[in-house]
Amino acid sequence: MIERIFESGLWASRFIVILAVIFGLVGAIALFIVASFDVYNTAKMVFNVYINHTHPQHFHEDVVGGIIGAVDLYLIGVVMLLFSFGLYELFISDIDPAKGNEKENKILAIHSLDQLKDKISKVIVMVLVVSFFQKVGHTEFHGALEMLYLALSITAVSVGLYFLGKVGKH
Repeated sequence: MIERIFESGLWASRFIVILAVIFGLVGAIALFIVASFDVYNTAKMVFNVYINHTHPQHFHEDVVGGIIGAVDLYLIGVVMLLFSFGLYELFISDIDPAKGNEKENKILAIHSLDQLKDKISKVIVMVLVVSFFQKVGHTEFHGALEMLYLALSITAVSVGLYFLGKVGKH
């Protein structure tokens, strides 16, 4: 009897994961809102520049940097969504509305911790790639050697993405 009570309590303790699910969703929503404001502010800056016929130095780099920064935040929000959906499906229950839509179910369906880890790691790598290109956009190059380093780093990122795309495919 004590064993049954203990095992029931132990099994019910999995519901503590609901905190990570809820706050993961809150974090994702917050990131989507912040990223949307970043896009709005960048668009407002662009309209002001063209309405006032001014063209500040590094204008294009600032616009691209603002948009890429927002994409970065959106991708991190996606990581939080994947994390929340994955934890919920692994520890609590399958998400019933997702079963009716096969396309969305393939994107968000998580059946093991390895699958969750794989999906999250791929999105995190994309966040790092986007961050890399955001920093490259604000870098000034003063010589051929620095341009060579840029070319090598872009090649390394491309090769890494190629092999990342091969992971999990047979």
